[in-house]
Amino acid sequence: MASAAAAAAAALLLFFHLQLLLLLPAPSGAQPGFFSLDCGGAHDHADAIGIQWTSDASFVTGGQTAQLLVQNGLQSQQFTTVRYFPADNRKYCYTMNVRNRTRYLVRATFLYGNFDNSNVYPKFDISLGASPWSTIVINDATTPVVEEAIILAAAPTLSVCLSNASTGQPFISTLELRQFNGSLYYTTDEARFFLALSARINFGAESNDSVRYPDDPFDRIWESDSVRRANYLVDVAPGTERISTTKPIFVSVNEEPPEKVMQTAVVGQDGSLNYRLDLEGFPANAWGVSYFAEIEDLAPNETRKFKLEVPGMPALSKPTVDVEENAQGKYRLYEPGYTNLSLPFVFSFGFKKTNDSSKGPILNALEIYKYVQITMGSQDAIIMASMVSRYSQASWAQEGGDPCLPASWSWVQCSSEYAPRVFSITLSGKNITGSIPVELTKLSGLVELRLDGNSFSGQIPDFSECRNLQYIHLENNQLTGELPPSLGDLPNLKELYVQNNKLSGQVPKSLFKRSIILNFSGNSALHIVNNAISHTITIICVVIGAIMLLGAAIGCYFFTCRRKKKPYEDTVVIAAPAKKLGSYFSEVATESAHRFSLSEIEDATDKFERRIGSGGFGIVYYGKLTDGREIAVKLLTNDSYQGIREFLNEVTLLSRIHHRHLVTFLGYSQQDGKNILVYEFMHNGTLKEHLRGAADEKITSWLKRLEIAEDAAKGIEYLHTGCSPTIIHRDLKSSNILLDKNMRAKVADFGLSKPAVDGSHVSSIVRGTVGYLDPEYYISQQLTEKSDIYSFGVILLELISGHEPISNDNFGLNCRNIVAWARSHIESGNIHAIIDPSLDRGYDLQSVWKIAEVAIMCVKPKGAQRPPISEVLKEIQDAIAIERGPQEMQRSATIQQQLLVSNSNRSMGDSSSVNNHQDLEQNGASFDELLMRPGLR
Repeated sequence: MASAAAAAAAALLLFFHLQLLLLLPAPSGAQPGFFSLDCGGAHDHADAIGIQWTSDASFVTGGQTAQLLVQNGLQSQQFTTVRYFPADNRKYCYTMNVRNRTRYLVRATFLYGNFDNSNVYPKFDISLGASPWSTIVINDATTPVVEEAIILAAAPTLSVCLSNASTGQPFISTLELRQFNGSLYYTTDEARFFLALSARINFGAESNDSVRYPDDPFDRIWESDSVRRANYLVDVAPGTERISTTKPIFVSVNEEPPEKVMQTAVVGQDGSLNYRLDLEGFPANAWGVSYFAEIEDLAPNETRKFKLEVPGMPALSKPTVDVEENAQGKYRLYEPGYTNLSLPFVFSFGFKKTNDSSKGPILNALEIYKYVQITMGSQDAIIMASMVSRYSQASWAQEGGDPCLPASWSWVQCSSEYAPRVFSITLSGKNITGSIPVELTKLSGLVELRLDGNSFSGQIPDFSECRNLQYIHLENNQLTGELPPSLGDLPNLKELYVQNNKLSGQVPKSLFKRSIILNFSGNSALHIVNNAISHTITIICVVIGAIMLLGAAIGCYFFTCRRKKKPYEDTVVIAAPAKKLGSYFSEVATESAHRFSLSEIEDATDKFERRIGSGGFGIVYYGKLTDGREIAVKLLTNDSYQGIREFLNEVTLLSRIHHRHLVTFLGYSQQDGKNILVYEFMHNGTLKEHLRGAADEKITSWLKRLEIAEDAAKGIEYLHTGCSPTIIHRDLKSSNILLDKNMRAKVADFGLSKPAVDGSHVSSIVRGTVGYLDPEYYISQQLTEKSDIYSFGVILLELISGHEPISNDNFGLNCRNIVAWARSHIESGNIHAIIDPSLDRGYDLQSVWKIAEVAIMCVKPKGAQRPPISEVLKEIQDAIAIERGPQEMQRSATIQQQLLVSNSNRSMGDSSSVNNHQDLEQNGASFDELLMRPGLR
């Protein structure tokens, strides 16, 4: 039932979305069932084989066109241009008309041709609607990458989307649809899976040219077996010969291979045919069919019988193939196969004649497809499709595909569930008119709604079905009528901004029963009835730059703000005309953080005289307190919602976490509109500066780099295992690891950090730094501590190589990323290729290998494959022991043994455990530090 409902949702989504496209006529003279887009082409045209090509300009929103800069062997006009898209977190979709409940071949071609003049080979993803299809990996500027799939259309339109670039920019050369008429590709699970082409081979081909339209009426591309590729069609058995005929072959009108393909074959004159294929994306379930036709005139006493042989799969060898008998005559097609077969990546197969056969096996053609699961899409697909259909001319409504998968629309954020829900919509300043779409009130998972700065008119609809709504921004529109009382019944509402509209009547009593931020200024006919307020009201008045408002502000303060407060539990914060969020964040609610006065900070910094750094948060200044402590002062310059949220986040977190390998937080200041954070001063700056700075600043000792890695790992271990709930840093990088006067490392900058909930993943807007960002987190928006592990793995690779994570110069023409570059060398055994040449000689190569191997484990594509930080720390400590020599290795083993004894004693309540800890502390590990290790908490 759930699958049926999801399929119906997907169907309605595609029906509603981009209705304009349904009105576009098919190109004149086009082949029936053919649709061919020339991506980046300016004009429609016909190619040399008679296929009509249409410019893609009307079928996609966004992107730019470019001419190919590198010559290739393809002379067709459609391969002279591309359309390319930004390397951002959006998806870019083509939406094409199809016939519902009909099978289609979908083909997309990607010819790089150095169109961007960067020589950076792109890597990006493509999807069919919400379903991931393939990852496009470009390895050659002049050879096209071709992807084909066969899918049963479930709606009147079909979307092909490009997204999630790892390197370069997503691009596309051609996009084609070919409609099938028969049922050759029918599968019992085609509502849940589509077929992605892995191999389609014309055996015995007389040239390297492929066979396609007009020889194949469905324009499949039959690749010649004479074209050799690495690990593809190898292990050819001795005695294999190519044969052909000019006689007609009987092929039905359905989707069987065309006659030209069946007129050639290979035969095993010595009794066997053997081949090996590398099947990309396997192991997986496959649809595989062999095509046979007897094209030799056998004597009456000659027979051709053979069996399939697949190593490790004896059950496949049971049926005997007798081509003439099975096909009911010579020169007729026979097509045995398996419609659901589990195949490995390296697929070795063969045909061997039976003992009663006089002729060796024959093979004319072969097709293998991989089953790819169809993602049913988001739960709100129908609602969102209905909504965007109202605005078919607006660019924001034409992004195409599913609103959440495989990437969200640019103005939508979605949950991380298997079937996600929309939780945030931001359509600020889109010049939208008319009433607020009623579809928005049906989004039960909606948390944040931002429609400010448009021209919406009419009444505010009833959002009572949106029980999760926390933030509603409807300010600066032309809304009329009263505020719905149901808004006050939303259990999670935190912010309601409706200022500068044309609302009237009374502010509902229900809004005074909650602790929310309410701004309704600029609605002259909307007012409060004093006797309706049963809870304490605090009016926050903000002067926004005009002297003429000063008197009114003072009056407001004395008339209302200084009234004696009543002892009620909840507070309604009602903001008069105010700078966005400025009033709300005017105070930090924290008990343990020290609050500095602005004058203290100004005295300590000589009025912000010495600037020592800067970042996304703001500017960092040096200071010295009256008690002699040196401090680093962060002054917030980003007063956006995100900037202030990071400020609050850092104050809240650092007020309650303390560890010798986390930068010490001393306090904060909020005064005169300045938001300031105060830390201990770290004399030796960032790790980044000591890896890639001036020669005299570089850390050239491998042992010192290991010690820094150990310090940082201990800080991360405390966040992951010593805090409850676990804290995920989210922005680990070499510039956020600071070094004190003794060159000991501490982790800094917690503005993006998040506590995990019950040890599970956290649904989160993706934030972090390019090069360190966990690709799994980027794609899924599911944040776990394993995202920190990925970032720390990148830092370990920096420590080994000295290189920055992203570079156009350090990693060769085919790679910009330290992870891919390092992995290729490490997996090939060439560790020397990645070692920083500035390192002092004399390091033990074994310790470098140990760190390299753990770094590669940390940057595994899937979080589940990555080790916990405790294991990473142990590997680092083992590498340090190797560098320090046999005595240190023995000491490390002794400490670990004592730890086990100590843990055992503690669990039994043995009073000797305290003495054990004292002994360990003398051996170099403090009692507090040991408590941070797994098993001792």
